[in-house]
Amino acid sequence: MDGLTFDKENRDRIHSVDVSFGPAGASLSKPGRVLMGQGRLMKQGRRKPQAKDFFLFNDVLVYGGVILKGRWRSNQKVIPLEGIKLEDMEDSERLSNQWLIRTPAKSFFVSASSYEEKWAWMEHIDRCQSNLLQGGGGGGSGRLGSTFAVAWIPDQAAFKCMRCFNKFTATNRRHHCRKCGFLVCSACSARRAVIRHINPTKPLRVCGPCDARSREDELAGPGGRKTNIEEEEEEDNEAASSDEDERVEMMQSSTYSSWLVGQTGTYVYPRPMNQRPK
Repeated sequence: MDGLTFDKENRDRIHSVDVSFGPAGASLSKPGRVLMGQGRLMKQGRRKPQAKDFFLFNDVLVYGGVILKGRWRSNQKVIPLEGIKLEDMEDSERLSNQWLIRTPAKSFFVSASSYEEKWAWMEHIDRCQSNLLQGGGGGGSGRLGSTFAVAWIPDQAAFKCMRCFNKFTATNRRHHCRKCGFLVCSACSARRAVIRHINPTKPLRVCGPCDARSREDELAGPGGRKTNIEEEEEEDNEAASSDEDERVEMMQSSTYSSWLVGQTGTYVYPRPMNQRPK
């Protein structure tokens, strides 16, 4: 495959991704942007894991919800690669072959259908990020020294408030502190604080201890301690996905080729032999 053929096919692939997100999605077409690969992963939401389609570009990671049997996608999220940090995680009762994607504004767990596919994703993301930073494409905002968000504790992980230990009920609902990710009741999360690397102006829900630490940080000035947080408000409004068996079937029924020979579920696009990843 020569360079001209690859460039045309790359533009066509990016256009297809744009179309799949509909008018609500931001355009992903950009000079020099290359779609490196794509696949379906399970993403841990605040209530339960959900199938998401992920697209790895040479400068960003994009994902969205799967609708209409995978023909269309919703809730497009675009994450610059220079702000990503990956952490390997052990298997849990609900997710196997999982790892943690951390960014300053949001952190979340994802899992692949196999151990090999998991490491293929992690290695490809790491390679694209390294090439981006080495080439000066990160705009000087690399991950070194960054403050990363914490992942929210899933709703099913606690039946009591993690601050006052009162039981959650239909009226005493679960909430998440945006600073520590704990599950807390309304009374224990009545305070609001500005978390600057999430939203520099909008006060966000925090628990009492995190609010106190935020006030201490403000008094300490710019050199004070900074705390990791996450905001994942779209999970509150997302429609419930299908049951677990159907979500697993969605992953296993993918017709994509693989990162690695013999694995299913992910497609990596070939590049001309004379071109290096940008």
